[in-house]
Amino acid sequence: MSAEAADHYRDWPEETGKLKNAAPDLARAFGGMYQRLMSPGALTLREKELIAFGVGMALRCERCIYAHTEKAVQAGLSREELLEAAGVVVMMQGGPGYVYVPKVIDALDALDAR
Repeated sequence: MSAEAADHYRDWPEETGKLKNAAPDLARAFGGMYQRLMSPGALTLREKELIAFGVGMALRCERCIYAHTEKAVQAGLSREELLEAAGVVVMMQGGPGYVYVPKVIDALDALDAR
């Protein structure tokens, strides 16, 4: 396991705290949108987290991969399901998706270690 995911999970609360202090309106607006749209509706939280995970991988957003891997696990997705979803991203994107699968593995390993 690399230190990147472990560092993210350790440092992210402090970093978001700084964001909330520096730009409280932005943080409140994003937080409200997030809470509303990620609440169960026609799709379950599990399904929504799987979508968010896939988009994060497709956009090659490391923070998104770490955040939504964690939230997907909390929503009940297994390591196997997330790695299979990562495979779908690779199938759709090829190499650009493939090189981010280690980020997913790193995130899962860091979450297991906590």
